[in-house]
Amino acid sequence: MMKRSLLALATLSLMTFEHAIAQPQTHYPGDRVSGDHFATRSPVIAQNGVAATAHPLASQVAINILRDGGNAVDAAIAANAAIGLMEPTGNGIGGDIFVMIWDPETREVYGLNGAGRSPQGLSYEDLLARSEAFGEIPPGGSLPVSVPGTVDGWFEIHERFGRMPMNEVLAPAIDYAENGFPITETIAFYWQMNLERFEPAVEMGMIEEFDNARATYVTEDGDAPREGEIFRNPDLANTYRLIAEGGREAFYQGEIARTVDAYMRRIGGAMRYEDFAAHRSTWVDPVSVNYRGYDVWELPPEGQGIAALQMLQVLEGYDLSEMGFMSADALHVMIEAKRLAFEDRARFYADPAFSPAPIEALVSDEYADQRRALISMSEAMQQVGPGDPAILEDGDTTYLTVADSDGMMVSLIQSNYRGMGSGLVPDGLGFMLQNRGQLFSLEEGHPNVYAPGKRPFHTIIPAMVTQNGDALMSFGLMGGAMQPQGHVNILVNMIDFDLNVQEAGDAARWRHAGSTQPTDGIGQANDVGTVYLESGVPADVIAELEARGHVVAPGDGGFGGYQAIWRDPETGVYHAASEMRKDGSAIGY
Repeated sequence: MMKRSLLALATLSLMTFEHAIAQPQTHYPGDRVSGDHFATRSPVIAQNGVAATAHPLASQVAINILRDGGNAVDAAIAANAAIGLMEPTGNGIGGDIFVMIWDPETREVYGLNGAGRSPQGLSYEDLLARSEAFGEIPPGGSLPVSVPGTVDGWFEIHERFGRMPMNEVLAPAIDYAENGFPITETIAFYWQMNLERFEPAVEMGMIEEFDNARATYVTEDGDAPREGEIFRNPDLANTYRLIAEGGREAFYQGEIARTVDAYMRRIGGAMRYEDFAAHRSTWVDPVSVNYRGYDVWELPPEGQGIAALQMLQVLEGYDLSEMGFMSADALHVMIEAKRLAFEDRARFYADPAFSPAPIEALVSDEYADQRRALISMSEAMQQVGPGDPAILEDGDTTYLTVADSDGMMVSLIQSNYRGMGSGLVPDGLGFMLQNRGQLFSLEEGHPNVYAPGKRPFHTIIPAMVTQNGDALMSFGLMGGAMQPQGHVNILVNMIDFDLNVQEAGDAARWRHAGSTQPTDGIGQANDVGTVYLESGVPADVIAELEARGHVVAPGDGGFGGYQAIWRDPETGVYHAASEMRKDGSAIGY
């Protein structure tokens, strides 16, 4: 019982997005004269270039890079570096990165897997023994740390597609880190929450060293910086400068890697210089399905992107438009499609170098037909397990998107995983290492079981949509397991219900929780789980979902953060949207 209590406390100590709820409503919105009544604002429309990120200053950084001669890749890297400083509650160069790029010259979608691997010197047996006190791989400290892949990802996409020198790309973030910037409202909220919830993990010895994190992220009065307060991170400015001058080698084979090595040896962690030096990103082939005439693109496992494709394949068999926007029928089949896809997610998605998933079968029409046949319109499924695609084989994160005047579009997502990460800030570097390794399974024989030098299951997924061979939309939605569900929320809103790119994000969302996790043993979900609904879902719809056996709960804040750019196929004009649930903005010129 003591171990389980400590585990519950430790898990709560590092959670952010899943349990953040706004204050009770005391003021009410006015009325818009155009667009749908629930839309917070109009899309941002621009011709030459546009950026949508989770922080207005990062969006402005991207636009400035475009205006100074950089392209969408340069601007995306610059914005990511800036937001790693400005929104450390979810991302930074201590984490991983995934990118999709539409190249107008080749008219192709390219995918980059920038995930890092587990330490070579930490065996399965050692991890199991050291995790025993917590009941699972802990969310904090050195045990869940994997190699940060972001910086290598930057240089991979820059070498292939970038135009502006990297020292100029990183200059805005270096300037903000040295001279400071004002903290925004939502980030201030999550920042304080993270710091408060780190403390129990420190007290129980889960996080081996926390003084560096306090020195970097805590103000003199012992709190997180408040909304409007100026925050500086000179250590990160110096780290960015080393990267700007020395390239990826400075991070993975130079001073930064050696600093992390020395720090890990000092606190008893397993990560070593050799793990950094061996790291490389991987170019991967994106996977697509056609949903009602639109080609939707996701990255293959070990990420969860194809769960969205599996859901869309199931939904293709229903006339959602006829069912009606925010109707009980439409929500019911979307929830059930999610439950089916997520059992496959738990069973098959893992590092393909260790356990390749049957991707072609999982996203096939035939497999979708089989899974769809399990759905009843009158009653929620009481048990859900993974399917058997082999029978068809005969034979917490930040998201941003940028587009430029040439038509290049970048869909980029980057994360430290749970909240701010592991709680570990290597000496003098100004960034926190990720805790992505918590997403390994400890179940022997599971495709996602921990192994040295292996990439864990990943939640972060960028996405794109093309039509008739042209780029149509670059989009993403941050937030753990909400992400594939959120992708489907957005696409259905736009394709089936004809909402514009901003309205599609502003509409009330649903999120189902309770499916088998990729960290669990192989099995099935034996109850219906819980459907969380935002307040915009009508009461009669909620009652009907409950009548069909769904367990419904009020929204808990865990509905993700959305950004998108849609390109008008006739005019080439960009329409951009930013998440009203976050601090971000879309900016164009």
